[in-house]
Amino acid sequence: MPRAVYVLALGIFAMVTSEFVVAGLMPQMAAGLDATVPQIGYLITAFAAAMALGGPFLTVALLKLPRKRALTVLFAVFLAGNVLAATAAGYTVMLAARIVTGIASQAFFGVAISMSAQLARPEARGRAVSVALNGLMLGTLLGLPLSTLIGEHFGWRAAFWAISALTVLAALATLAGVPRTAHAEEEAGTFRTELAVFRRPRLWLTLTTSTFVIGATFSAFSYLNPVLTGLTGFATGTVPLLLIAYGAATVLGNTVVGRLADRYTLPVLLTGLILNLLFLTGFALFAGVPVPAVMCMLGIGLVGVTMNPALVTRVQRAGNAGPMVNTVHSSFITFGVMTGSSLGGLAIGAYGLRAPLWLGAALAAVGILTLVPDLLRRPARTPAVSRTGTPAAPLGEVPTAECAGAAPASRG
Repeated sequence: MPRAVYVLALGIFAMVTSEFVVAGLMPQMAAGLDATVPQIGYLITAFAAAMALGGPFLTVALLKLPRKRALTVLFAVFLAGNVLAATAAGYTVMLAARIVTGIASQAFFGVAISMSAQLARPEARGRAVSVALNGLMLGTLLGLPLSTLIGEHFGWRAAFWAISALTVLAALATLAGVPRTAHAEEEAGTFRTELAVFRRPRLWLTLTTSTFVIGATFSAFSYLNPVLTGLTGFATGTVPLLLIAYGAATVLGNTVVGRLADRYTLPVLLTGLILNLLFLTGFALFAGVPVPAVMCMLGIGLVGVTMNPALVTRVQRAGNAGPMVNTVHSSFITFGVMTGSSLGGLAIGAYGLRAPLWLGAALAAVGILTLVPDLLRRPARTPAVSRTGTPAAPLGEVPTAECAGAAPASRG
């Protein structure tokens, strides 16, 4: 695996840590910005909305730049947003800072995932994406608790300064460790070429699968704390340890899925969705019994967001591995986060704490249905398209060097 992919994971880690930091410092930020806790909560919503709606537009603006230069620009924008957050004198400035960082974060995801696929051999693209996305998993596992710890001991502004320093480190590592993947003219995409693939109905179907997979997971994940304390009976102090275990499960699951995503894309997704449906249903049924509840929670960690490498591989085969497709895909994933968390909150208000778990199970079931057209399609009739636009292997099969534009074995 090219070392540059690990460098890209560091950048994603910085972005995800910034995304989650507000969740761990709500009381301190509310006091410092003379705002209410619900208003601080809106900063999380604003970040997610900026990611989903603004990220693709920034990606379009950067299409003519070589990928490495685009990453540098995105680091600069992201750094500016975090510095603005660290120095914000009021709530309005902080809101603007969160919008800026959200837009930059989404565009960075798209370009970084595109580069990860481009740097790896065609038959190892799913694994490369999983390595890069370990930055996301580690952001959940380590980024949130570390930024919260810094904020609690040195003030919430210190947390944003720490993220700014991490951003500079990731940018320098990218400049030193990420090569240009091609000549500038070959790297730079065009608006028309990038948008052409969105005429394919199958691409839109694969994108909606991602929304349901992530929505199912986040309908439960967003409310693990109240479920574990209010239904399962764990003490408040125990929940962080359980969340760390959940984060460790996501790292493990992401690694396993990454190794299987290229060869068994569709079987991995189908298996993951079925297992997630079972775990969510089990959690809803046994939320009041500690041992099965924790087992089901860890199961959701293993087969929930960890489907990302297979989701990315499927979307790239339905479209291409360019930054625009990957950024729009990230937007559909973000829509899943927003859908799961928002509908889960409404469900709790109407039906109680078990409701978001049942909602997650329902979303997973719909996600399985979105796979049916590909499951019914004969392998010979499911051609994929590589980054260069040439036909690649069917879903669930390893693309050959001839059909996927494979690079020499020495590359990566």
